[in-house]
Amino acid sequence: MFDTKIAIVLRNDLAPWQELNVTAFLTSGIVAQYPTIIGEPYRDATGNVYNRLSVQPMVVLSAGQDDLRTIHLRSLERAVTTSIYVEEMFATGHDVANREVFGRFSPDDAKVVGIAMRADKKIVDKITKGARLHG
Repeated sequence: MFDTKIAIVLRNDLAPWQELNVTAFLTSGIVAQYPTIIGEPYRDATGNVYNRLSVQPMVVLSAGQDDLRTIHLRSLERAVTTSIYVEEMFATGHDVANREVFGRFSPDDAKVVGIAMRADKKIVDKITKGARLHG
């Protein structure tokens, strides 16, 4: 149904609250990059209106730190723009602080805890090779 795939890869040693937090932040980056993936508002049987949701499914995967570093580097090699969350961002409290701490690291030394992308299915599968279905 879709030529593209949305994948979110989480580091496999995160606490449940961290997994949810990182997934939410990374998803917001995908939506910001591709606003057309958002459908129409939802309405219940009594006419209440609810937020619009993504029309495209997302797969959530997990991987160890080394595999996440490899996935990050593969995304850069293939020029796929991603959403990235690094471990140090858990200690910040707002966007400006997140950007500041994120900017301290390069792809070689970043402790990536999550990465999300949307691209051609085959490209996403190649980039995320080594990650497993989250569960």
